[in-house]
Amino acid sequence: MEQFSGKVAAITGAGSGIGRGLALELAAEGCHLALSDVDDAGLAETVAMVARATGDRGSVRAGVRVSSNRVDVVDREAVDAWAVAIVDEFGQVNLIFNNAGVALSANVSAMTYESFRWLMDINFWGVVHGTLAFLPHLRASGDGHVVNVSSVFGLLGIPTQSAYNSAKFAVRGFTDALRTELDIEQCGVSATTIHPGGIRTNIARNARFEFAEHEEAVDAEQAAVDFERLARTTPEKAARLILGAVRKNKRRALIGPDAHLFDGAARISPRASQWALGKLVARSDTALA
Repeated sequence: MEQFSGKVAAITGAGSGIGRGLALELAAEGCHLALSDVDDAGLAETVAMVARATGDRGSVRAGVRVSSNRVDVVDREAVDAWAVAIVDEFGQVNLIFNNAGVALSANVSAMTYESFRWLMDINFWGVVHGTLAFLPHLRASGDGHVVNVSSVFGLLGIPTQSAYNSAKFAVRGFTDALRTELDIEQCGVSATTIHPGGIRTNIARNARFEFAEHEEAVDAEQAAVDFERLARTTPEKAARLILGAVRKNKRRALIGPDAHLFDGAARISPRASQWALGKLVARSDTALA
């Protein structure tokens, strides 16, 4: 898919961050948008931003159509219904960006089953629900693409991030297998796995933190500030890089310089990388967000 003008893109987690960046970048290229989130206020603001950018002086092309729906990606039936509604409204759908996600910082021994399931339901099963709901419609379009957001934490195991690692490694494996199946099928649909590094989003501010009673409590606000200080890539730049990867039909895309660093470390010496991460976290006053 070398151009997006006239196409229809569905984006989960469109109320902020990468999802919002994708909405604005796609609209600027003349792509119609079907946006979803569970954050009603954030979703409405994204729609308003697209509207404000439309016109002769704006970046968004006139004629771009936008719909928005509150969709919880954990609810498979709701995601299925959303996909059908998009096709009914727009006549087709060409792209699904399974972007919605949450964060959980917890040592394995302190993490509750409830929180583990909460994260997996959104970060992994939400991707599966979106992929399976939209895949038949993408095939019907004759020119479709599945874009599933993993993470640099889908490349290396990080202390305090076992749940997040589990989901993002699973997204990577799921999408890699899907891509190969689509290549064999030659149905006009492809798939790309996205591995963002630190992106300036609200994910750290909305994260859950769980540690054992004997461990020092994490200052959630300070952890969010630290994350934002280290996150060097803007959502807008991330969106441009993701769309560039779709144009080139890449199997996966590393987003940000830190993503390339993580990937290189995982390839060169996984053992040394794990050892270094352990030393880094052991010396840190706060857990990685």
